[in-house]
Amino acid sequence: MSFVGGTKKSLGKPVTGDNLPLFKSSKQMELQKYPKTAKPTVSPTLAELLVHVDDAQNDASGNNTPVDHPVLELGYACSSLPSSYPFVLSFNNLTYSVKLRKKIALPFYGKGKPDSHEIKTKILLKDISGEAREGEIMAVLGASGSGKSTLIDALANRIEKESLKGSLTLNGEVLESRLLRVISAYVMQDDLLFPMLTVEETLMFSAEFRLPRSLSKKKKKARVQALIDQLGLRSAAKTVIGDEGHRGVSGGERRRVSIGIDIIHDPIVLFLDEPTSGLDSTSAFMVVKVLQRIAQSGSIVIMSIHQPSYRIMSLLDRLIFLSHGNSVYSGSPANLPLFFAEFGHPIPENENRTEFALDLIRELEETPGGTKSLVEFNKSWQARKNPRNGFSSKPNLSLKDAISASISRGKLVSGATNDSNLISSVPTFANPFWIEMIVIAKRSVTNSRRMPELFGIRLGAVLVTGIILATMFWQLDNSPKGIVERLGFFAFAMSTIFYTCAEAIPVFLQERHIFMRETAYNAYRRSSYVLSHSLISIPSLVILSISFAATTFWAVGLAGGLSGFFFFFLTIFASFWAGSSFVTFLSGIVSHVMLGFTVVVAILAYFLLFSGFFISRDRIPLYWIWFHYISLVKYPYEGVLQNEFDYPTKCFVTGVQMFDNTPLGAVPVSVKLKLLQSMSTVLGVNITSSTCVTTGKDILVQQGITDISKWNCLWIIIAWGFLFRFLFYFTLLLGSKNKRR
Repeated sequence: MSFVGGTKKSLGKPVTGDNLPLFKSSKQMELQKYPKTAKPTVSPTLAELLVHVDDAQNDASGNNTPVDHPVLELGYACSSLPSSYPFVLSFNNLTYSVKLRKKIALPFYGKGKPDSHEIKTKILLKDISGEAREGEIMAVLGASGSGKSTLIDALANRIEKESLKGSLTLNGEVLESRLLRVISAYVMQDDLLFPMLTVEETLMFSAEFRLPRSLSKKKKKARVQALIDQLGLRSAAKTVIGDEGHRGVSGGERRRVSIGIDIIHDPIVLFLDEPTSGLDSTSAFMVVKVLQRIAQSGSIVIMSIHQPSYRIMSLLDRLIFLSHGNSVYSGSPANLPLFFAEFGHPIPENENRTEFALDLIRELEETPGGTKSLVEFNKSWQARKNPRNGFSSKPNLSLKDAISASISRGKLVSGATNDSNLISSVPTFANPFWIEMIVIAKRSVTNSRRMPELFGIRLGAVLVTGIILATMFWQLDNSPKGIVERLGFFAFAMSTIFYTCAEAIPVFLQERHIFMRETAYNAYRRSSYVLSHSLISIPSLVILSISFAATTFWAVGLAGGLSGFFFFFLTIFASFWAGSSFVTFLSGIVSHVMLGFTVVVAILAYFLLFSGFFISRDRIPLYWIWFHYISLVKYPYEGVLQNEFDYPTKCFVTGVQMFDNTPLGAVPVSVKLKLLQSMSTVLGVNITSSTCVTTGKDILVQQGITDISKWNCLWIIIAWGFLFRFLFYFTLLLGSKNKRR
């Protein structure tokens, strides 16, 4: 017998196992095994099925030795739900087409007249109907390009409503997109995982996102451990996922981890896009066996599969064969021989049914008439076998009651309550935003901490740049040449800070698809992602800023003492903040790393051009003055110049020095003194060799820096950083809906 959530259920013939204390050491458990053929009269939840850890392995190998498993208590009252009250996902006449603009035909090349206005429509799905039921696996089959992934996307609400025609209902009620995102999960074909996290950490972070805060940390860990055993990942639990540069888990293990992170909250509907792609036959069978147990826990499992083996076919309950977007068969695998026999192409006894069907479909596709005859026969065959348009009778339970009953049995672990309002009974997000921020930050720091070379390279680049500048501009003096050299130092230093921020481009581009997968089904809020990544970037920016400021400030001989150094450091930090925010915003717009680098380098070059260093603000043409004020380099450049020169009593050019940087600079000092005497006589002002001719204020006026104070420049830089983070949030909000148009 198995005790889950305090309710005793008889699931089949018991097999004696060892006692495993998890939450209550005195409780004794017995392991049980489902029969392969008969389905249980009660749909157990995933929590109950996690008792059968190596059941799939035993089925594949023939070894029926019992294994110790932890039993997971979820703290929900599990009540029996008869199998006559299932969830039924029905879809009718789904049609989806895309418009392709016809290529321009040149008059002298090829046939036909040039026409740039003709638009060709390509139909990807045409009048697809069917249903998927709780406790069953529905598989979509077909050759490459037949529309398998498109149908999965259509059912998973990953196609814009304006483009998709037809209806999608759950238990006879129209399924709202917001509710579907909460009660379902979508496993992509590609394994999108953080490479430097272990299998256990990956599943644990998913549990932190998906499971409610009301569930204790201990129970979340227990759920993860049980899921690791159920997925057959115990030996790889402490192994990192890995990527091209880091050795990690195998391909089959990666696929099971991808499934695990999406079923951690036990969804009611599970969509999978070719989960067995790239796996060997044993690994593929193991994956589908796990999916069968998920279905038997009270879920609807819908997946696409290219060419299932005989063993996998025995696990599937419903099939849909597609050919160029048309349904050529829809029904049980057991009816395949009868269907093709009546079509005039009986399946040989020793032939694999799916291979025969796919080969026949491929042969028909190459004929002039295509699969039109098979499509028409399927429609008539469905009408004869299923008089009610191919659909079963309406379920006895309404959608609200079915979800409430499923929640009471421990499914859909998201802190839901039995509320009178269906939508409000299931919360959109499992946790408050501050919990999401903490988990995102912890995951990002953990992943980055195992790749210290990334920050080390950036810190090294900043230090090398600082050392080069310090040695090039070593102890500048207060002379006309020193003024020019200071201006060059500040312009190069400020622009270099922004260029070093370009390394942030690949950060989000590498996480983009992970982010889209997680937010598509409400793992966390987009605002939590933006705020979390903004906060965790601050410590690294502080280290970079201190390193650069300490390397250059005293070595170059900048003015202001400790207060001047403090403002210099704040300006550099604000520049790093604005630069990283700007680059992060651009990474949300562009989709390719090289394109991102090209755009960033070009825009930063324009910012430097209009910053006021090459041409002062007063001499910039009016039609370009707007670019001067949106230049990110302008404000830190003007801020540090004011920090250096805004001293009314400090002299930078004396009487004799006014001839420097002119043809008279090479004449003897005695001649310069006589020239000063002559100038004094003409002007009526006594000008000596020590008379101050140019102060710091005069230099600022010459550079056109008179409109904004240095502290206002600092606040404006910081505000630019916040603005770009805000714009980044909107790019995620508008550009990551992950839907086809």
